[in-house]
Amino acid sequence: MDSIFYFSSWTYYLIEALITSILVILLSANRTVSYYFRYSVYVLGVPLVSLMLIPVFLLRPKNIVNLKIAAVVLKNMTKIIGIEWKLINGEILAKERGAIVVANHQSVLDILGLWNIWEVMDRCTVVSKKTLFYVPFFGQAAWLAGLIFIDRDRPKQAYEIIKQQSALIHEQKTKIWFYPEGTRNKKAETLLPFKKGAFRMAIECKAPIIPVIYSPYYFIDGEKKIFENGKMTISVLEPIQVHNYTMANIDELITRTYDIMNTEYNRLKTAVCKHNLK
Repeated sequence: MDSIFYFSSWTYYLIEALITSILVILLSANRTVSYYFRYSVYVLGVPLVSLMLIPVFLLRPKNIVNLKIAAVVLKNMTKIIGIEWKLINGEILAKERGAIVVANHQSVLDILGLWNIWEVMDRCTVVSKKTLFYVPFFGQAAWLAGLIFIDRDRPKQAYEIIKQQSALIHEQKTKIWFYPEGTRNKKAETLLPFKKGAFRMAIECKAPIIPVIYSPYYFIDGEKKIFENGKMTISVLEPIQVHNYTMANIDELITRTYDIMNTEYNRLKTAVCKHNLK
């Protein structure tokens, strides 16, 4: 295990050093160049590193420990593109227990934040749309690592796949991470309506729901092609117990969770606005 971590980290640090050197030169040249370069590093770098990790994951396919290895390596990508992550109330995620984690979804960069806090959670997997499986190298590596892929166009089949993972929660004390909005919320003025999948699983497994909220990406503007260095906050809220909920009142649980998360998102958004006015 130590040799695997050493190999992966050593290889990644060499790539990181090379890309960082190029980055310093390019980012000082032009704002638009900076925007495209940072995204290019991310979009091309993640599959490249994933390709290198596939042989490691083949040693124990579908073992979610692979996901932690991937996170330890890939989280270094955040240094290259200039994002700093701050975790609030991380002790809630650190507690050893099975749980359903629900987080807002704004950008393809959200996974960077997840990689940066993965070691805090230790045992975790993510429910993701099936189309990501077909992303070269990344999708295949993620599947080998134990990510849960579902076809959202077939909700019944998707739910059965998720339901089969209930043993992860109770027997292996694993956290299962959902993005209940179901798609990226690009405008991010307020959270999008939540889909039911995460909440159905929480009720059936009697697993607590842990709300997680990402602050806005105030340093990125797609229309103006701006992507500067910035700081992101990931706020973890107190778990919501589901013992008093059934499928009959699942909408009440969804509304309660949504309101709590939306309130925290607005608080983080206000804090960002105040910071930018200074």
